[in-house]
Amino acid sequence: MSEGGAPAGSDRILIDRFLEMLAAEAGAARNTLLAYGTDLRLASDALAGRLADADRPALERLAEGWGDLSRATVARKSAALRRFFAFLADEGLRADDPGRALPRPGSARPLPRTLSSADVDRLFEAIEARIARDPPNPLDLRLAALVELLYGSGLRATELVSLPRTAIATDRPYLILRGKGGRERMVPVSDRARAAVASWRAHVPADKPWLFPSGKTHLSRIRLFQLLKALAAEAGIPPDRVSPHVLRHAFATHLLEGGADLRALQAMLGHADIATTEIYTHVDSQRLVELVNARHPLVDALRRAP
Repeated sequence: MSEGGAPAGSDRILIDRFLEMLAAEAGAARNTLLAYGTDLRLASDALAGRLADADRPALERLAEGWGDLSRATVARKSAALRRFFAFLADEGLRADDPGRALPRPGSARPLPRTLSSADVDRLFEAIEARIARDPPNPLDLRLAALVELLYGSGLRATELVSLPRTAIATDRPYLILRGKGGRERMVPVSDRARAAVASWRAHVPADKPWLFPSGKTHLSRIRLFQLLKALAAEAGIPPDRVSPHVLRHAFATHLLEGGADLRALQAMLGHADIATTEIYTHVDSQRLVELVNARHPLVDALRRAP
């Protein structure tokens, strides 16, 4: 037994309890649960079924075997193990927390690529040129709706292609989405986007459940990527610079540059942690200082002081 009382050989049960807690209390996404479960079981196997009893030297030896893995993989494994040991400590199953022995590769990661406002204008100009063609092609209306929603609402690719046919109403400037971890969020839908969706939906068969149907299901993420690459080429933008994620990032960046509130932006993007929003929108410390100086309620009090 470990110092805090976790019985030897109980890894499987404790890992299952930990994953249940993550799902129920933290709202962890299914992919996160699968990845963490795999990481913890592999660590348990490497420690002969005594992960819950591991001390700092044992974890240091375990981490030495991660030398050939990518920074992202090491960060995920470390995060899974640290959260597991914090859970054991919270449950009173350990009196110590050896998770600090695990490596922290750092949060540095490539910032998402973005587009300038001029680039976005070029994309919409290319769409307008398509729609103006004679004879008109309804698929150009579909493309307009897709891009308006990506840039105008910051939707993720999967969220976009799987929208129900009736998800967006012409008289309602928002929609409710269930995103990562099952969390619901309210997403604004611009007047332009609603108009584009209404024009496209007129061409969607009434018996189709999806807003963007394709065959027996909805448009695939791969096809969405292909459509955007082709549009970028038409607009004179290198295709590798344009993707659903890039347009989502442009939505966030341009809103922030226009003075949007960071917390509101976090809610619109569906980020559980505002630190993700800060990275995603390349917010620098100077920008945050300016927001505080401009928006904090004490600013007015200071201005009124004699």
